[in-house]
Amino acid sequence: MTIRSVAETGSTNADMIALAASGAEEGLWLRAERQTAGRGRQGRAWQSPLGNLYASTLVRLRPGDPPPATLALVAAVALEEVVSAYFGHHNATLKWPNDLLLGGAKLSGILLERAGDAIVIGFGVNLAHHPVDLDRPATSLAAHGVTPTPDDFVSTLADALARWIARWRGEGLAPVRDRWMARAHTPGTALTARLPDGSAVDGIFERLEGDGALILRLADGTARAIHAGDVFLI
Repeated sequence: MTIRSVAETGSTNADMIALAASGAEEGLWLRAERQTAGRGRQGRAWQSPLGNLYASTLVRLRPGDPPPATLALVAAVALEEVVSAYFGHHNATLKWPNDLLLGGAKLSGILLERAGDAIVIGFGVNLAHHPVDLDRPATSLAAHGVTPTPDDFVSTLADALARWIARWRGEGLAPVRDRWMARAHTPGTALTARLPDGSAVDGIFERLEGDGALILRLADGTARAIHAGDVFLI
């Protein structure tokens, strides 16, 4: 495992995609003190003030690996494990597919992008600062009295992710799914899923499918699989 740090870049994910194309091996991490063109899911801009974590890594897909999309859940449980080490799991909860909430407010974002046989995983974690102009509450570790440095945090996160990727490969999705379910909104929770096409679906959280899709039970009794979108608690 190698962690490279730079003072500033446009986007650690964009840089890691380029490194993947040039043959970078699994286990390489890139962390930036600041990003000038950070991005979240569905093309959103990601604010990148000094003091937070902006880091990306890559996974080289192998024959027999579980579905690549399920790495979103692997990344989520690894991050939750690190944050819960500070607070215990009672305050840190997961929201599909890979948002981590602390005290009900958004703490982080995870962005997965594919580059050939590599999946690039980008983490943005509010360590020292959090935005106040979002359409949902946000928070930071500092707001809860915890102030890890980005260097220390990324080192711990890299170890946790490596362990969970090893389990994902060796045991399949089941242990990842079990951990995610134990730390996420409980079955029966009312959710709204805003889909990429702009539509919205309301339903009751039922389960995760084997491929990581969210299954909502709709008012008419039918089940709807959600493969992409933003989920909000109702």
